[in-house]
Amino acid sequence: MRFSKRKRENKRQSLSDSASGHQQMMATDAQGATSLQTNIEAIVAALGASTDLIVREIEFGRSNGVKAGLLYLEGLVDSTAVQEVLMSLIQQSAELGSFPSAQAADWARGAISVGAVKTSTDMRSSIDALLSGDTLLLLDGLHEQICVSTSGPEHRSVSEPITQTVIRGPHEAFTETLRVNTSLLRRKIKDQNLWLETRRLGRVTQTSVAVMYIKGIVDDAIIQEVHRRLDLIDIDGILEGGYIEELIAEKRRSVFPTMNNSERPDVVAAALLEGRVAILVDGTPFVLIVPSVFIDFFHAAEDYYHLSDFGLLRLLRLTSFFLALLAPSLYIAVTTFHQEMLPTSLLISLAAQREGIPFPALAEALIMEITFEFLREAGIRMPRAVGTAISIVGALVLGQAAVQAGLVSPAMVIIVSITAITSFIFPNYEFGIATRILRFPMMLLAATVGIFGMTVGMLALLFHLTSLRSFGIPYLSPFTPLRLQDQKDALIRAPWRMLLTRPLFMFQKNSFRQKRPRGSQGGADR
Repeated sequence: MRFSKRKRENKRQSLSDSASGHQQMMATDAQGATSLQTNIEAIVAALGASTDLIVREIEFGRSNGVKAGLLYLEGLVDSTAVQEVLMSLIQQSAELGSFPSAQAADWARGAISVGAVKTSTDMRSSIDALLSGDTLLLLDGLHEQICVSTSGPEHRSVSEPITQTVIRGPHEAFTETLRVNTSLLRRKIKDQNLWLETRRLGRVTQTSVAVMYIKGIVDDAIIQEVHRRLDLIDIDGILEGGYIEELIAEKRRSVFPTMNNSERPDVVAAALLEGRVAILVDGTPFVLIVPSVFIDFFHAAEDYYHLSDFGLLRLLRLTSFFLALLAPSLYIAVTTFHQEMLPTSLLISLAAQREGIPFPALAEALIMEITFEFLREAGIRMPRAVGTAISIVGALVLGQAAVQAGLVSPAMVIIVSITAITSFIFPNYEFGIATRILRFPMMLLAATVGIFGMTVGMLALLFHLTSLRSFGIPYLSPFTPLRLQDQKDALIRAPWRMLLTRPLFMFQKNSFRQKRPRGSQGGADR
């Protein structure tokens, strides 16, 4: 009881301190303090007297000088830029000698030649700028705060993609810095209609989130829907794009992702040219792409860089999806209920392998699948130097040992290996996770009623996919509703000379990506 009473008292005291600090800040805003010391003390109190807050008080002018304060957060600013700001102010003030206090703000704005300069009368917005890497210049006698853009240039340099590698194509990836990512997209699309809108999300983190789209191509309804959903976000922190992906996705629960993501600028640029919207989050190299449909997760960047193979690789990925989802279930169903479907020689071979196995086919598959999931997760979480070696050696040693011990059959090891290989083919990692999750219910259905259970499961999955939408776009577009013109870039990738239009299910304002063929009339059928 004493502990809980003390805990309540501490909580009450902290709330009181927070409220008093908030009241002090509100009072400063309401009064519009002109005293330099008052403004500095308000900022120091608002930041809890943090040790990384640097405050430098200086005086401008040889006579009748004006006192000023320069405030910035160490580590967030470019120290060279701050020194240039300070030196330019000192040099300009030394040349002028004396000047009236009323003209101090105008003089300071003109004297600063480094970065963007803006003024603010709201202390809260000035503190937000300070937390973003700006430098505040406070002048005695004025309640305006001058914000100078001096954000530090320290960031990870542009490097090769880690999760979405290609043989042919650009070898550059996004970084964790928002402005670097937007510049990479602007280098790809040098058009004035590439618009960028930035906001801050997260009550505590104040994370910068940018929305990019090409005006004149994208459907205005999609832009409005994206902004509406972003405006509904009310959370204390946004640390990665996955937060936003989960918060703005359709409320219908599904393991399938309804938003694509990429760390490649060329992939995002191609999506923008198709009439989609990119959502960039400061602090992560992965950019969200909306809307996204089912077939998008089988498309890779290299599909458009190599000569058209008329869907050979895409059909290979689609086949891999069905193998990763149904291979263990089909083995369980055939060996348990439908042995008559197998040739006699194969049936005898499987029966000989399973002789002495103490577990039914379902338990055998679950043991191997769960064991491989352990190895996969261990390989990801362990240090990169040993993770791959551990996962490969572990799979070989455990598989061989399990077969020799008579716990599983060699055919099951082959099935699980094929399943594991095919689950890595998808360009999108989240889509592979959805396939891995659905594999286990399909195995249970196959062990219950065989192929009939698998059929019921696939029909339920089809109905579920049909009901999904991504920002108003049906998830199975362009197959349902069927759009014949969009089939040229769905299961297959036709040659570029045939891809005259963008995907029409996106309902863009401008559907043509190439010059209309001679003799065509009217717009595209939408």
